[in-house]
Amino acid sequence: MASKSSETKRFGEKRRAIVHAASKSINDVGLQATTLSSVARAIGLNATSITYYFPRKDKLAVAVYEETLDLMHGMASEALAEADPAARLRKYIALHVGLRTRIRQGERGLITALSEIRTLDDEVQAPLLDRYREIVDCVRSFFGEPASQEERARFSAKAHMLLEAFMWWPIWSLRYSTLDFPRIEDRIFDILAHGVASAPERWNPAKLSPGGWRSDTGEPPSQNDEFLRAATLMINERGYRGASINRIAEMLNVTKGSFYHHHDAKDDLVLACFQRSYDRLSAIQMAGIDAPGDYWTRTTGILAELLELQFFDAMPLLRTTALQALESGHREDVVTRSNRLARRFAGMLIDGIADGSVRPIDPLIASQVMMSTLNGAYDARRWAQRFDDPATAIEAYAQSLSGGLLGPKKN
Repeated sequence: MASKSSETKRFGEKRRAIVHAASKSINDVGLQATTLSSVARAIGLNATSITYYFPRKDKLAVAVYEETLDLMHGMASEALAEADPAARLRKYIALHVGLRTRIRQGERGLITALSEIRTLDDEVQAPLLDRYREIVDCVRSFFGEPASQEERARFSAKAHMLLEAFMWWPIWSLRYSTLDFPRIEDRIFDILAHGVASAPERWNPAKLSPGGWRSDTGEPPSQNDEFLRAATLMINERGYRGASINRIAEMLNVTKGSFYHHHDAKDDLVLACFQRSYDRLSAIQMAGIDAPGDYWTRTTGILAELLELQFFDAMPLLRTTALQALESGHREDVVTRSNRLARRFAGMLIDGIADGSVRPIDPLIASQVMMSTLNGAYDARRWAQRFDDPATAIEAYAQSLSGGLLGPKKN
């Protein structure tokens, strides 16, 4: 009996080691580049031995994602047990900051980026997405029982913003020492709870001068523009691996040869999509800076235009889903440009604090929350379609950023 128990224990320990090694590999190089052989080498096994635990790579990927979803659901459930929305939000933030602290201290395999779940085959990904929806439901419950369908929609937007903020947190938290984490935890709570605007009920976005960033420019798109649009949509929906060159060519009813006329390889296309998205975001930011009004009015003009793209434009901005699959050098370049755009937002928030239109918050942290909120807005497209008026959908979604998840701060 003891012998069988020991075998079971060894099996479980080895299985966990494989899952943790695969988690690290997916975080480092993406799911596509993670192989059973590379995972086996990382823990001193041969490729044949690992198939005893996971006969196929998709089985291992499911085990990795299930462990992360279990952890996320556990944190959400622990936070939900708190007495009120403020306590739940504070607890949820503390749990994520604590998790990132433990990872920095060397614990392995604690959480895996979920951005490539959509690259899995439909029958494999469906149960994982159902599990994620359970987490969304749990986080939405932080804010209480909705009294109407409209309030439920607003609670859903809040849950979406909160989840997105902590999917992006591992990326920008690398710029800080763990010694700074207690202060950051307090600042994140303040920003998420109470928003950034000094008068959060005021939503009067500045009208921006047209800058050619919308798809409907009145001019027929070039074939390269069509490739970028198709690739952006497919990567946003199916992830890097799911957006194959064949599928992109079929979507446009062109040959693969047409693709290779414009791009040497798929990574070149993904980088071009990121470049186009960041060019559009930058152009909108600069138009907002040049707009009239105080800096919150200008910032809301930028937010409204970007959310319009994410919710309703034929070519939204590229989701960071593709980031994980890029070669590390390219990934660093993309993150660097993202940080520059975030710093431009931070500069506007600083100017807003100076003119009194923005609350005295940490602008560097708030700018990253803004970036994650905008990035995740693509996944709220179906949510936005519930509203009869696009402008109402944009304002309802942005209110979580403007006035916070708990409403304006009471002094």
